[in-house]
Amino acid sequence: MKVEMRHICKSFGPVRALQDVRFVVQPGTIHGLLGENGAGKTTLMKILSGYLRPDRGEILLDGRAVRLRSPAEGLRHGIGMLHQDPMDFPALSVLDNFMMGHEGGLQLDRRGARRALRELADAFGFDLDPDARVDSLTVGERQQLELLRLLWRGVRVLILDEPTTGISAPQKARLFATLRRLAEEGKGVIFVTHKLEEVEELCHRVTVLRQGCWAGEVTPPYSPARLIELMFGRPVPTLEQGQIPLGEPVLEVQDLWVGDHRLRLSRVRLTVRTGEIIGLAGMEGSGQQLLMRACAGLIRPWEGTIRVSGRDLTGKPYPDFLEAGVLYVPANRLEEGLIPGLTLAEHFQLVYPNGRYLINWEQARAEAQRRIREFHIRGRPETLVEALSGGNQQRTLLALIRTPARLLLLEHPTRGLDVESSLWVWERLKERARQGTALMVASSDLQELMQYCHRVVVFFSGRVSEPIDVEQLTLEQLGHMIAGRGW
Repeated sequence: MKVEMRHICKSFGPVRALQDVRFVVQPGTIHGLLGENGAGKTTLMKILSGYLRPDRGEILLDGRAVRLRSPAEGLRHGIGMLHQDPMDFPALSVLDNFMMGHEGGLQLDRRGARRALRELADAFGFDLDPDARVDSLTVGERQQLELLRLLWRGVRVLILDEPTTGISAPQKARLFATLRRLAEEGKGVIFVTHKLEEVEELCHRVTVLRQGCWAGEVTPPYSPARLIELMFGRPVPTLEQGQIPLGEPVLEVQDLWVGDHRLRLSRVRLTVRTGEIIGLAGMEGSGQQLLMRACAGLIRPWEGTIRVSGRDLTGKPYPDFLEAGVLYVPANRLEEGLIPGLTLAEHFQLVYPNGRYLINWEQARAEAQRRIREFHIRGRPETLVEALSGGNQQRTLLALIRTPARLLLLEHPTRGLDVESSLWVWERLKERARQGTALMVASSDLQELMQYCHRVVVFFSGRVSEPIDVEQLTLEQLGHMIAGRGW
């Protein structure tokens, strides 16, 4: 099915998200969509999937104009979208979410759906328990579930917004092989990504957006420099590397045992010093989040000790960790990090109150405006956080981190961010390290960990390696360890 979008315009209040954008996807092709965070990529794809309506413009499917008033109507036309943030029901089971929206009438074939879920999961190499609650899954596993649901619904045009986030290299290879097979079968695949190497490897054609406008369309062979120039309007500088002196131990973990109903970590030993950046590498669900939450005081360990700056915080509540200067930035921005329904000004007021009982809202808006400028957030004090792009939500999270901090625990701080935004985030993290903060960063981007971290801890199915100096580690060795080899 050929997809055409003509003269698409969309505004949110005074903010123009899309201005006269055109976009064409031929059947049987994988079409990349590039752009910096806030360029309008997700907004354009939400319009195509029926999640949003354009202010102006038209959508044509095989030359016939259509009006998509809802995602359900988009699915009936054969268009499905895998969103960057999971669009599911956390309190329901994996199987219930997989069946959600399936037009089977009053008689639901749960046995057939269970069989289809297992067959699709096996084809991708995903490990999903049909009876597990979705709120027990990682962000990456929830994205995997939504991808399988869309494929089961038989979409003819599949939109994937940052689909490789949170999956391993073998799973990505299977995903790419499946997308190529879908294209060979005549389906259209729209691949939204910020990773230029994925565009080079997978896409037949790429459309670039910049600040809500169409910036260009490119075909292979691709030039990364040309793509970056189209995305940002200029070359992107590289981040200067500098040696950061390491100081006294901040975090000391000794013989830690911690777990949940799916996994346990045993005898974990780790020391993080001032100015040090420790990377956590592994497939989603391998235990990185367990360790981080234990070190943040969000879950209680079974055995062992956790010390922060010499103070024993083992088994202490979360506020005691906050008081000790431990700050945690979760991967799930809208469910744990930010509060949907509140504005930017209200978020900053919660963290940096200007009064004990009464709020000076004029002062609160001025403070919000200052932080918006400082952290380059594309929004206004009155903007709701859910209206921000993923990259600007991430910038907001970083702006909410209190100063000073002794220990920063960050899950996927650059997940879904473009090249320039990722560099900007790491500039901020390196500056924190220079100020004496210790950092522990979980990321699925192995090159990122190898480039910016002093040492890396590898996780595999509950096993935890000793910290490895990045100078003694290669990217290939790290990939093998994540896959369970070379321990």
